[in-house]
Amino acid sequence: MHEYSLVQALMQRVAQEARARGASSVRRLSVRIGSLAGVEPELFASAYSLFREGTLCSDAELVIDQVEARWVCPQCGRSPAPGEILHCASCGVPARLAAGDEIMLDRIEMEVPDV
Repeated sequence: MHEYSLVQALMQRVAQEARARGASSVRRLSVRIGSLAGVEPELFASAYSLFREGTLCSDAELVIDQVEARWVCPQCGRSPAPGEILHCASCGVPARLAAGDEIMLDRIEMEVPDV
């Protein structure tokens, strides 16, 4: 289960960003996980529940946005329909993956002191 190592890295990054801003707590994390990223969102959320205890994220909600795979022709930009062969019907060029393999920290909402 590499979800645990991914969440551990996420928590380290969030702590680094929170420290840099003098945050007292984190309220919400938003993460994008692609359908081809090899990550189970349920396991990721479960690992997050374990790792957040005793951290700035102890009360923070985790929002996971699941991104479907999307392929495009690099020449004309056409996207093959789901189930189609991954070659452009117009150009004959192999399609390339445009979305769906990412694991991305999108947003950190945190409490910071007034300046």
